[in-house]
Amino acid sequence: MAVAHKGSRGKQSAENSIEELAQLAGAAGADVVGRVVQQLPVPSHDFYVGKGKLEELLALKDDSDFSVLILDDELTPGQQRNLEEALKVKVIDRAALILDIFAKRARTHEGRLQVELAQHQYLLPRLAGQWRHLERLGGGIGTRGPGESQLETDRRLIRRKIQHLKKQTEDIRKHRALYRQRRQKSGIPVVALVGYTNAGKSTLLNALCQADVYTDDRLFATLDPTTRRLALPGKNVVLFTDTVGFIRKLPPTIISAFRATLEELSEASLLLHLVDLSSPDAAEQCQAVEDILGELGLADRPRITVLNKIDMLLSGGQVRDEKSALDYFSAQGVSADENTVHISAVKGWGLTGLLELVSKNLTGDSAVYLT
Repeated sequence: MAVAHKGSRGKQSAENSIEELAQLAGAAGADVVGRVVQQLPVPSHDFYVGKGKLEELLALKDDSDFSVLILDDELTPGQQRNLEEALKVKVIDRAALILDIFAKRARTHEGRLQVELAQHQYLLPRLAGQWRHLERLGGGIGTRGPGESQLETDRRLIRRKIQHLKKQTEDIRKHRALYRQRRQKSGIPVVALVGYTNAGKSTLLNALCQADVYTDDRLFATLDPTTRRLALPGKNVVLFTDTVGFIRKLPPTIISAFRATLEELSEASLLLHLVDLSSPDAAEQCQAVEDILGELGLADRPRITVLNKIDMLLSGGQVRDEKSALDYFSAQGVSADENTVHISAVKGWGLTGLLELVSKNLTGDSAVYLT
């Protein structure tokens, strides 16, 4: 069961958000048996949802017998605890869901460390709810209940674990910084692929560089950064690097834990912002990426907007090849910006034009040329 509250968002935005939440749930291995949208100016302090919606959820539980409730915003520990007590089901929020997916998808040692750190940072303020069933066993003036004692022990252990993981990720950060320094001395510019999750970044990297990055039509199919070397049409050599995809309401713990990885973007001479043009939510996804880039201090970094998946927009079979597809979009006048390009990474359409635009943007930048 998935729930989103509309709040100040419009109806279409709320529906798109809960559709994305359902996709995230599916990526985590859950079967979505129902969806509910709550229209409230702000979420309820005690239950996130209002009293009437809580009664509706109780009725839906009797009908569908759902065992997990997933909510589209990050819950306070009190909201999560109150909902679990009222509904007698496991309650998780969007942040926990994303962390669960990250834990499943991280393949490298670095990725697993970063996810584990984010999970512990998320868990620490929620520990009290884990021991509420023991708090009734003791306590009071002059005593200390076993639940409270265990809670303090767990908090101390988790804080110690967080410090250990932070030290390990800081070591990774320093190693990456040294690697970037050596790379800078070589004079090879870096082009970073950024975009919303499932926009096609890994597919594009594979198409451009004959890489073998894992791809799949699902959210957060790949997490670990990949860098590949490529010679542009002018024979200057660049490094293309692919990083973790972005998403709306990306948990702050993820951004913090993945700092070492995301710092790769700060060294890029040029950003390629991939947009899934076939998504009905493309505009909001594009803005979400821009907002995160702003948080990372990259709002002014030179970029090319790459409108991907144009093959999925062409209906009726009238457009079957690269030339007719690019002519079609040119005739629409969609791209007035000289730094915007239409492509289909999966079919290889528009890639020559993209590389020419990359080469043009890097003119004057430090470059290494093939002899």
